[in-house]
Formats: sequence, C-alpha cells, structure tokens
Amino acid sequence: MESHLTAFLDFLSAEKGASSNTIAAYRNDLEQLAEYLKAHGNGNRWDKVDRMVIQDFILDLKQRKYAETTVARKVAAIRSFFGFLAAEGILANNPTDGLASPRVGKMLPKAITPNEVDELLEQPCKRATPEAKRDRAMLELLYATGMRVTELVSLEVSNVSLDGKNPFVRCTGKGAKERIIPIHEQATEALTEYLTEARSLMVRNKNEKALFVNRRGERLTRQGFWLILKGYAKAANLRDDVTPHTLRHSFATHMLRGGMPLRHVQEMLGHANISTTQVYTHLASEHVRQVYEKAHPRAL
Repeated sequence: MESHLTAFLDFLSAEKGASSNTIAAYRNDLEQLAEYLKAHGNGNRWDKVDRMVIQDFILDLKQRKYAETTVARKVAAIRSFFGFLAAEGILANNPTDGLASPRVGKMLPKAITPNEVDELLEQPCKRATPEAKRDRAMLELLYATGMRVTELVSLEVSNVSLDGKNPFVRCTGKGAKERIIPIHEQATEALTEYLTEARSLMVRNKNEKALFVNRRGERLTRQGFWLILKGYAKAANLRDDVTPHTLRHSFATHMLRGGMPLRHVQEMLGHANISTTQVYTHLASEHVRQVYEKAHPRAL
C-alpha cells in the first residue's frame, strides 16, 4: 500500500505541481483511509476496496463531525488516488466511479500570457549546450502540442516525424489512447536541432529509444523535467507556481482565444469528454471580456 501511495504523491509533485502542503494533506488523508481499512477488517490491499467501503469511511468522517470542506478534500484525495491507480493499470476498476461527494467550487486552470510563454521559451536559447538544446525542444514541443508531461517524457525518437510538409508527433495518453498532433515550425526547428546536434552527444547506448534523455544518457523523468522547468521559470521571472501543466493550460487557452474550435482543442489535449475541455472556454471568455472593458469602458 505504501509503495502505491508514494508513487501517487510523486505524481502529484512532478506532473501536477502540487505544493508541499497539498501533498502532506493528501498523504494524511490517504493514510487515514488506510488505517480505517485495517481497523475494519478490509486488509491492506487497495484492490480490495470497493465503493461501499469508501462510502462507509465518508459516513464515519461525518459522524465524527469533520467539517464539510475537510470531508470534501479527503474525498478529492481518494478520487485522485484511485483514479491514478486505475490509470496506471494497478487496479482493474476505479471504486470511486459514481461516488457522490460534497460539491466544491472548481478552480479554473492557471495560464500564463503569450509574452510570458515567449520569455520562458527564450531562456534555453541563451546557452549552446546539448542540454539547453534539449530543453528548448521540450518546452517548444510541450507548448506546441499541449501534451501532458508524462506523454512528453515517454516519447521515443520514432514517435516524431519531421520530414515533409506536415510534421507531427505521435503520443500515447490516458487509457493507452494514441493521438497524432501536428507541430508548428518553431517546435520542428527546435526538435531538428536537438536531434542533429545534441542528442547524439548525450546518449551512451546507441540502442536508447527515448527521445529526451538526461545527462546519463537515459530517459528523462517527470521529476527531471519539473526541475528543468522550475529553473527556467525562475530565470524568466515568472510566478512561483508555473508547472508542466501550466504550459498545457496556456496552450489550450491561447488556442481557443485564437479561434481554434473546441473540438479540435479536445482532440489535441486527448480529453475523453469535451466537458473537460470546456473549462478553458471560461478563461478565453474572461480574456475577451477584459479586453472589451479596456477598449470600451463606457459601454458597461
């Protein structure tokens, strides 16, 4: 149980950019659930947990007079955890599917401005090392496609096609669903430079398939990318909470502001349901409203 919990918390830190406080709270919530399971004879295996057991745990929290906001947070932690286990193939079924929970306000994703994106993407260009060329290629590709960081670091050289008039990248998302995403000129140029001038200097095993490698010549991890991004965000004087998901959010928001149809954005992001993508329309609409207010203050 502990190894799966640790893997989940690492995922929150590396891919979701969760704060240390959030990670500590989620650990506490899930350890509390584990203690409840042991105390009530449900064993020490997550695959033995069903929805009824989780509902009993929630009822126990309410009977012990936990605040609704606290219960909601614990339910959110449980949902995220079992969703992670199911997505990773550790569980065949997610016991939280269809689980009722207290309604809480959904926070909109945070995006950075196009100018801030430009400043971020400019940082690796200030150095000429193989690592800097790799970093530029990763950042350009992430912003050009809206890929998840897990998808980015899972790419192999064979997943990228830079020849011809329509360069693209093939990635595998959640549920092992594959999608092909076109990439624009800047990302193509950065990837070409990395593959022709830098990657061969970094790999040590000629049979290495990973597209992006670390200084040891091995596949770069999510944690490794997170540290790289954090360094460039600081150099660009961006806010402290810029994460790999920030670029994904920014990609979606900027595409919608530019007029890309919602369905196309959904396909590029790899969302199973369009309702997940629709949250970005609120960001795009808010931007349009703010621009209108500045241009026509008396119209309101």
